[in-house]
Amino acid sequence: MIPFPQEYRAGQHYPPAQRMAKKDVPGLEPRGFRWVITGRLAVSERIGGSGFQHRKVRREEEIRWLGEQGINTILSFLAAGQNRSAYDEAGFRVLNHTVDGMPEEPEEVDAIFAAMDDALADPEASVLVHRDTIDETLSGLLAGYLVHSGLVEDPIVATSLIQEILGRPLGPEGRRLIPST
Repeated sequence: MIPFPQEYRAGQHYPPAQRMAKKDVPGLEPRGFRWVITGRLAVSERIGGSGFQHRKVRREEEIRWLGEQGINTILSFLAAGQNRSAYDEAGFRVLNHTVDGMPEEPEEVDAIFAAMDDALADPEASVLVHRDTIDETLSGLLAGYLVHSGLVEDPIVATSLIQEILGRPLGPEGRRLIPST
């Protein structure tokens, strides 16, 4: 488990950015971007979009925006190598842990939490985790990580927090990924 300083509180996230002229704020906010742990752990959809919607220019703008927010580490749950060269070029620390579908075994979930522990081990790390979309799996893993890390003791509270942060319900498949206390 990672000891988190008290100033990092689960569920705290930055207020929506005020609308400003493009010249004032470089970059483009990635779809679904939210802080799960303020300044330490964020989530978004795949940088640059997924599938046929993926655009190099969009990816570059989103990477620029992430840098402006203080993100310095990317933990990708996509198949190895996707966007890696762009992240490396931008100076991000890049970690990859492929998550195909919904993890079925407790050992798979534990390995994902270990990858998140590794990404957050550096006290200066500000980590973005992503998959193609923010789906049931990613939502459940984030709620589970809040319990795994000790930031939240009660799985019900972790579920409620993630639902509020992401603005979407967490179904039974995602709830299955949250460790019971």
